[in-house]
Amino acid sequence: MVWDAWGAPSGHKPLPEQIRGLLAQVFGVSGEPVTRRDEGDVPLRDSALTPEQHAGLSAVVGTEHVRTDHRDRLRHAGGKSTPDLLRRRVHTPQDAPDAIVFPADHDEVLALLRHCAEQSIAVVPFGGGTSVVGGLDPARGEFATVIAVDLGRLDTLTDVDPISGLATLGAGLSGPQAEELLGRHGLSLGHYPQSFEYATIGGFAATRSSGQASAGYGRFDDMIQRLRIATPTGDLDLGRAPASAAGPDLRELFSGSEGTLGIITGVTVRVHPVPETTAYQAWSFPDFATGAAALRTVIQAGAAPTVMRLSDEAETGLNLARAGDIGGAAVGGCLSVTTFEGSAAHVASRSAEAGELFTAAGGTALGEAPAREWEHGRFQAPYLRDALLDVGVLCETLETATTWANLDNLKAKVTAALTESLTAGGAPALVMCHISHTYATGASLYFTIVGKQASDPIAQWAQAKRAAGDAIVAAGGTITHHHAVGADHRPWMTAEIGDLGVRVLRAVKQAVDPTGILNPGKLIP
Repeated sequence: MVWDAWGAPSGHKPLPEQIRGLLAQVFGVSGEPVTRRDEGDVPLRDSALTPEQHAGLSAVVGTEHVRTDHRDRLRHAGGKSTPDLLRRRVHTPQDAPDAIVFPADHDEVLALLRHCAEQSIAVVPFGGGTSVVGGLDPARGEFATVIAVDLGRLDTLTDVDPISGLATLGAGLSGPQAEELLGRHGLSLGHYPQSFEYATIGGFAATRSSGQASAGYGRFDDMIQRLRIATPTGDLDLGRAPASAAGPDLRELFSGSEGTLGIITGVTVRVHPVPETTAYQAWSFPDFATGAAALRTVIQAGAAPTVMRLSDEAETGLNLARAGDIGGAAVGGCLSVTTFEGSAAHVASRSAEAGELFTAAGGTALGEAPAREWEHGRFQAPYLRDALLDVGVLCETLETATTWANLDNLKAKVTAALTESLTAGGAPALVMCHISHTYATGASLYFTIVGKQASDPIAQWAQAKRAAGDAIVAAGGTITHHHAVGADHRPWMTAEIGDLGVRVLRAVKQAVDPTGILNPGKLIP
């Protein structure tokens, strides 16, 4: 990815005139983008890696796989949240890892962690670089030196078991790489988060990622059968069968551990045959409450599509402003998109059942075009975010989840907190929301916030984020549904799991990482 924005250079395009006019009208900005800096002009803090430390790391992975050049350090200096990108626009020296190390396999990762523990070198595991919660910040903690361990060389499909529907994937494989390798065997993982093009298998596991097709295939942690993990005190190979009563499931400790308890090097996951066919259907609902009730009815009836999403009135309206009538259909109220994957018979049966339930719940069918258009552009939203940042418009996202009974309350409280915080200075702000993932007992809410940047947009967003986080906790939601904890959500972890829960995490940390080198400042309060 480019160093100061999301994705590939080819994805970055000027804002359309229609959007620039809307920005001028609502936020009073010209729409003229700022001049981007060359990455060579970005000052970094001097590397603290000593010649002796460089030699020690080289002895583990080879000299050519230890890098301290400016380009590699800058590109491993954090994730892709709005604050991450705003920090890269300031002219003060940037924090960056002192070195980037590229191990080849599990054994090298294990040896590297043992060496770093002995030498008091902090370690930040690095996959695709897509964290939006500060999970990749090169925090040193009490250590003088911090390195990023890039897992990009762990990029193989090591085993396929088509009889059991399992595949073992290297932690460094990106989403597209994994799908390409599985596709050669007629198989698919079907895990498509918005970060799919760049995020990695290890990252999916370490953050409890949830893909856009979670209604059909589940979250990534639902797909995991086996984990291979390297820690400073040894390695773990967890998961022998589809289910077990052999005590607490230790996979749960490391799925979602965000590199604080060990480095995941290999993952055995549930896979399925490449779908025979896909059907698409979009729906309109008169309001968000009606649409949410319809989604609840479908998921609780066991008729869930593979993808099922619902945008609120504000998000639906903005989508219309961006693209005109979606798919040629005049859409009011709230737009829902669904897709159905599988055999022709399965798709026909499931889509017919869901369609009857949606209609009975007050939905109006819009045909397949809006759902196809959503799928075509589903990985492009971060590019629009970056284009807005370039013209002085703040754009960021956050997410949470709760029960169906509490959904309206949580949405209202978070929307109010964000709106009040962002408009306190007198500038307008737009808070949009959609349901991105559904369960029998509840759903996730994904908020997108757009507003005029203040003179200090980093502080502006930090204040809004605090207000939203406090509102989420007070309203009974989880502080994160799939973005993970990182550094950004860590202040709310004690409220999430309680004092005793924090002590449990610290005890596990002491057992596997007694020197505390693994990803300091993340997840564990």
